[in-house]
Order: sequence, then C-alpha cells, then structure tokens
Amino acid sequence: MQSFSNICMLISVVWGVVSWIMGPNIHTEPGVLVAEEPVQEACPAHDLPKVKDYTISAVATYNIRGRVLHKKIYYANGNDIVPYDVALGWGRMSDQSVLDKMTISQGNRFYFYEYEGGAPIPEKEIIAHSSNNHLIAANSSVAWAIRGLYPGEVVTLSGYLVNVSGPNSFHWVTSTSRTDTGAGACEVMYVEKIKVEEDVVPVVTPPPPAATAAK
Repeated sequence: MQSFSNICMLISVVWGVVSWIMGPNIHTEPGVLVAEEPVQEACPAHDLPKVKDYTISAVATYNIRGRVLHKKIYYANGNDIVPYDVALGWGRMSDQSVLDKMTISQGNRFYFYEYEGGAPIPEKEIIAHSSNNHLIAANSSVAWAIRGLYPGEVVTLSGYLVNVSGPNSFHWVTSTSRTDTGAGACEVMYVEKIKVEEDVVPVVTPPPPAATAAK
C-alpha cells in the first residue's frame, strides 16, 4: 500500500512539473481573435547586432499579431540563439472553434497539425494563416517575454525577418512567404518588440446554428 502511495505521489509531482513547464492553455470563446494579416516590407539588406557568435542579416521588416498555438523549447540545433519556437495563427487559425478540432504540436524545428476526418477549414487556409517562428530576442526583456508565452495568448511581434550564420557551418534562411510548407518554410525573426494581450475577445464570431423547424 505504501508503495502504491509513493507511486501516486511521484506521478503527481511529475505532472505538476510538466504543467509548470508547459504553462496554462487559454480557452477562448468561439470566433476569430486576430483578423489582420502579418505585415512584411522589403528593406535594404543589412546586418543587425551580433548575438553571441552569430551573424544576423535582415531581409525584411516584419510585424505579426497572432494567437499562440504552441511553444517549444529546444536544447540543440541553434538553441543558444533560438531556444524557443513559437507557432502562431491568425484569421480562422485563431478561432477556438477551429482549433478545438485540431491537435497542434512541434518537433525538430517544425510545427505540425493533425485532425480527424475532414479538415475544419481548407488545408490551404491552414497553411496560409499559421506559421512556425524561430524567435531571436533582441534583448533580455524580449527573451523573458517569449519564455513566458503560452497557448491561447495573443501576441504582437515586431522586428525583422533574418538569415543567420554562425559556428560549425550553422546557417538558417528565413521564409518570406506565408504559403510555403516543409523545410525552409519557417520564419526566422529577430524580435525587437513584443506585446502580449490579455482578455482578448473574438472580433468575428461564427454564425449561430440554423434553427430546426418543428415537425
């Protein structure tokens, strides 16, 4: 009996640690939280301040407001400059009623979505309204804010899309399209400003279910 109690206690402790690391997952009312598209503008190519031993070259200014779909910490493959990847969604990919029908995950520096049966919205719309972002913090305050993000929050990131080169032939090239997929489709972003919003309400709500006529 004592052994069973110890096992239960261990499971509770492990679950508590996992929950603390992952943070809460905000569940919102049905409806689109973020209606606007990311804004990308070409800029003259130039180097930004070095981060550790990495050279960071800006290719476009970038501003994105999105719902956090998932966040993952990495311990290899560029983790000293990008410890966190954050998947973001906008348009109907910020709608709780759509996300409830999907499973979002991250791994190997990619973002994945799954669903059972048919897609809740067209596949092309899923691709064009969500992204996996390798985030480089411009300073410690931004780094701290990225670390504290959790699914369901709405966040605005401002900075640059960048290419990165570093030790041991490290080289990342950012995507500059919201409609690509697979290797090379992730945005590599140098984040200068970050704003996390609280108590966001849907700006576009789904229509009510059609009334059923009495027979």
